[in-house]
Amino acid sequence: MDHASVVPSIAYHLLEQMTDAFSEDQELGRGTYGKVYLGLRANGEKIAVKMLHPILGLDDELFEKEYHNLEILQHQNVVRLVGYCNRREYVPYNGKMVLGEVTHRALCFEYMQNGSLNDYLSDESSGHGWHTCYAIIKGISKGLKYLHEELEPPMFHLDLKPANVLLDENCVPKIGDFGLSRLIDERTRITTSSVGTM
Repeated sequence: MDHASVVPSIAYHLLEQMTDAFSEDQELGRGTYGKVYLGLRANGEKIAVKMLHPILGLDDELFEKEYHNLEILQHQNVVRLVGYCNRREYVPYNGKMVLGEVTHRALCFEYMQNGSLNDYLSDESSGHGWHTCYAIIKGISKGLKYLHEELEPPMFHLDLKPANVLLDENCVPKIGDFGLSRLIDERTRITTSSVGTM
């Protein structure tokens, strides 16, 4: 399957339009690696736009690796990547347009209307019926099975927690925020460093 045609590049100026210039009103959340904004496409579709902070050491190669890690994920219990942006901006310098150091990087995902599982569990008024809770547990398990057993090589999330499980309009759980994910083969299953949320 040619994933490049499935997950398109989105121009930075279009992301600005979709998020009302990344306004605070459109902000859905923030984390170590960036802020997430609600974006509205021209066709009315809502998406989540994760604008990555300029991170020392995050070069084009690392960004491309993370993008390729995400574009291969195709499962009903994993948040789907719908676009990306990796744009170096030209800025004026001494009256000339030169390649500047400003790089805009974004990963765009399907929008999850019911937010995170963490928020859902904290909301006392949601009811938390047994059937819904069971369906959420089962969905997360299916997503993990896909990542660990159905992908070749497998992918381990390394930071699975309620805040990184998102719920769509039908409370279908989808594993998201693969900021610490790594494609792992049999030789690299042991890690010596501590990663993820304590």
